[in-house]
Order: sequence, then C-alpha cells, then structure tokens
Amino acid sequence: MAVRVLIAEDDPHIVESLSFVLGREGFEVSAALDGEDALRRLQTELPDVVILDVMLPGRDGFEVLKALKADPALRALPVIVLTAKGQAHDRRMAEQMGATGFMTKPFSNTDVVDAVRRAVRA
Repeated sequence: MAVRVLIAEDDPHIVESLSFVLGREGFEVSAALDGEDALRRLQTELPDVVILDVMLPGRDGFEVLKALKADPALRALPVIVLTAKGQAHDRRMAEQMGATGFMTKPFSNTDVVDAVRRAVRA
C-alpha cells in the first residue's frame, strides 16, 4: 500500500511540485490549501505523514500542528514543517510542538523525499 502524504500549503506551484515529486516516488498525495481544510482532511483521510506550511491562510501551520498534537487519534502522526522563514525561533517552536522534521524554502526535491521517508520510518 502506498504511503499517504497530506500537503498543507497555500502556494499552488509548491503543491504541484511536491505532488509531482512525491507521486513519482510512489507516494499517494493529497493537498489542503489552508489550515481549516487541512484539519478537515485529517479527520476524514488519515495520511501517514503531513507536510505542513507555517504560513497558511485562516489557521496557520502552528495552530494546525497544535490541534493535531492535541488530538489523541492524530498525536503520533509525523509532521514535517515547511517554511520560508528559516529562523531558529520557528524551528524551536515546531520541535517543541512535536514536529518530526523542519524544512526551509527553497528546498531540494531529494531533501523532501528523504524527509518524508525518514518521517514514515520514525
């Protein structure tokens, strides 16, 4: 069975790029363009890993991560936080909130695929 990845990202170009790269590697990919949609999808189509952008409309990535980690059914779900802001504060905050990984934009396709594989194995 294919590993299911939910991408929560508001930039359609990044969603398209990540979907293509991960799909080519055999992952099953779905996408949410805002925080509310991401939380809705997590309730209906439990993925194996989430790639979560920090800067999302509505509920930002940190709010989504907090809600996800507060839900006993989702708490163990691996989350890779993706952000254009590579500040140490954001990385610390993501780690403290339980993120599995942290990547800054721009990122390489290989790094994303490797991060997803590591997250699923963790």
